[in-house]
Amino acid sequence: MKNTAVYLTAPSQMEFREIPAPDIKPDEVLVKLAAVGICGSDVHYYTHGRIGDFIVEYPFILGHECAGTVVSKGDAVTNLQVGDRVALEPGVPCGRCEFCLGGHYNLCPDIRFFATPPVQGCLMNYVAHQAQFAFKLPDQVSFIEGALVEPLAIGISAALTGGVRLGDTVLIFGAGCIGLVTLLAAQAYGATQVIVVDTIDKRLDVARKIGAVTFNAKSGDVLAEVKRLTGGQGARVVIDCAGANATLIQSVQAAKAGGSVVWVGLAADAVNGLPLAPISTKELTIRSIFRYKNIYPTAIAAIAGGKIDISGIVSNRYRFEETPRAYAETVANIQNIVKGVIIFD
Repeated sequence: MKNTAVYLTAPSQMEFREIPAPDIKPDEVLVKLAAVGICGSDVHYYTHGRIGDFIVEYPFILGHECAGTVVSKGDAVTNLQVGDRVALEPGVPCGRCEFCLGGHYNLCPDIRFFATPPVQGCLMNYVAHQAQFAFKLPDQVSFIEGALVEPLAIGISAALTGGVRLGDTVLIFGAGCIGLVTLLAAQAYGATQVIVVDTIDKRLDVARKIGAVTFNAKSGDVLAEVKRLTGGQGARVVIDCAGANATLIQSVQAAKAGGSVVWVGLAADAVNGLPLAPISTKELTIRSIFRYKNIYPTAIAAIAGGKIDISGIVSNRYRFEETPRAYAETVANIQNIVKGVIIFD
């Protein structure tokens, strides 16, 4: 069984290597991959070799958004059969610590998450994965959509954490992949007006096609525009998927009194100039999220049932053998590439 992996050998350098197909444990399945998304975290590792305390040791395999077909299964696996099409939730927790037992397995300190150092990613033909975290895809859900269940799970987690409900106005900072899936999730949960702010027109075009009211932060005063669009009240739910110093500050300033602020992406290491008075006088609830938990079934059902059409965020498709070019173009052409997906075979 030929298994080819794409290794990051140095910043912005990749090469293909033949490796053995992984052996599976009794509770695992062997999956032949069909699609892998290119995530912002992958790109950050590709260019910088680290994210915070997670430092790449070369050679390293990227990729964590993935879907494929079960080609063999361990003796203890009962929920899947050979031939099943699956989306893989990339994080496998220990199942024993206080966070796992308390229902917050996303916070497990020993979680093994694809492409989070030192755990290798999934940019290869075959991966072994715990069957409990491999979710069967209905026939109407494509492999590309299956790979995008991972970022969609983050968007759904953000919307749920913010308590998005019918009739809400939601403000989203950032129109990259995570901002766009958060837009889709907010709409699915009943938001009637979603305002999306970014500085890249191509991304804003996609958000507008999905149904958002968009604003380019380079074109004027973001807070003034939000007040204009909300009758001076602000948004009841503000979700920051950019995490820049400016947007973290604006997320507090643009929130409606009694509203909720959710911090998803944290690009800034620290926040300078965060106004504390509005947090108190507007009685805001500020929460953060780290990935997701128990959301894959919901995300898959939403796609299968037509409640969320995630396919529209994909701007670029690449063959597996084009992976080095895919990453290079994603970095060089950030103004035009919204979401890239690598397709096998």
